[in-house]
Amino acid sequence: MNLIVRPSALSGRLVAPASKSHMQRLIAAALLADGECWIRNPSDAADCWAALSVAAGLGADIEVGSNAIRVVGGLQPRSKTLDLGESGLGMRMFSPIAALHDGSLTLEAQGTLQHRPMDAMAEALSPAGVNVVLTDGHAPIQIQGPLKGGEFRLDGSLSSQFLTGMLMALPAAPEDSVVHVDNLKSRPYVDMTMDVLQAVGIALQHDNHTRFEIPGGQSFSPFDHTVAGDWSAGAFLLTIAALAGDPFLEVDGLGNTPTQADQAVTGALLYSGAKMMRTESGIRVDRGRRKGFRFDATHCPDLFPPLAAYAAFCTGKTTLTGLHRLQHKESNRGEAIATEFAKAGIRVDLLPEEDAMVIHPGTVQPATFDGHGDHRMVMAGTVLGLAGAPMEIVGIEAVEKSYPAFFDDLSEVGADFGRA
Repeated sequence: MNLIVRPSALSGRLVAPASKSHMQRLIAAALLADGECWIRNPSDAADCWAALSVAAGLGADIEVGSNAIRVVGGLQPRSKTLDLGESGLGMRMFSPIAALHDGSLTLEAQGTLQHRPMDAMAEALSPAGVNVVLTDGHAPIQIQGPLKGGEFRLDGSLSSQFLTGMLMALPAAPEDSVVHVDNLKSRPYVDMTMDVLQAVGIALQHDNHTRFEIPGGQSFSPFDHTVAGDWSAGAFLLTIAALAGDPFLEVDGLGNTPTQADQAVTGALLYSGAKMMRTESGIRVDRGRRKGFRFDATHCPDLFPPLAAYAAFCTGKTTLTGLHRLQHKESNRGEAIATEFAKAGIRVDLLPEEDAMVIHPGTVQPATFDGHGDHRMVMAGTVLGLAGAPMEIVGIEAVEKSYPAFFDDLSEVGADFGRA
């Protein structure tokens, strides 16, 4: 489905959606908990629905209400096949959890997740006696445990998501574990995992994110938790506010706990000259002058699309580092940004030898912007359209993955959309 996005003057209040990253971790914790858990302010993202389906397949009893979800945990698989949809976190997190069971289970993927690498999973679990069968290095994945604990070594250079899965699963294994991690990226997401684990009574220790000691035989406590606002989606709302607020927009629902990598967007915006202030319920952003900036997105690669779109309207070039983190997303985001921004008259240089992307500002031109089946690319194209020139966005349904109400929410504050 396509949508025309036109330049708009926006005013009012936006509420960031619930964090899919936080919710998926809470779902995993509820599956492993001994008793009744409540997850409030649930996310409506497709990835979270996939996580709920997998948790149910692994044995959890789930009741979904309008404002809360009740989960009664228990790892007693009802299904031998589990469909993770397009959720990279779901695939890498639930695989070690599934390995706690001694039966054979198959984890399936849809869409672009079928092409994302899973070799690190087999390399880590196989020496521990878990049978892992990949399909040419990708999903679907057959796993048969049991995962008992032990000593593990992980490569964290591509993703921290499998480490999250190990940290979630190993406390429930019968034996103690030590996990060594090399070259970890996206550390704040690991911190979020540890925040969730601590909140449900799980003990572990780590040495600067390189060595994790995890006692086995632990019990996950039942809980009643509220899903935090999503800084990944909020980053787009904040950049839109800084570019198209008339004269300002307020973005609510973005707190400081648990840790989220994309909170770093505030530093980038402030450094560029955006005017931001905390209010009682959120963040007020005033449209103002903007200058080019340099920002390291190695540990928060999801900020590349919103910050690249924002940089198109700055004075002077912007450099974002951590380019290598973009290759294995829903699209090859580096190439996708360079290609689609060029259609809109914005030059983007990819410098692999410097691990950097350089965005050269310019006058945004009307264009047909292909979302590449990637929710964050669709949102980046929307930023260009709202603040620059009419943009026909191709494949807007991709936002269902993380923020289904994205276009509806923007319409409420004055965004001008039309059918293609």
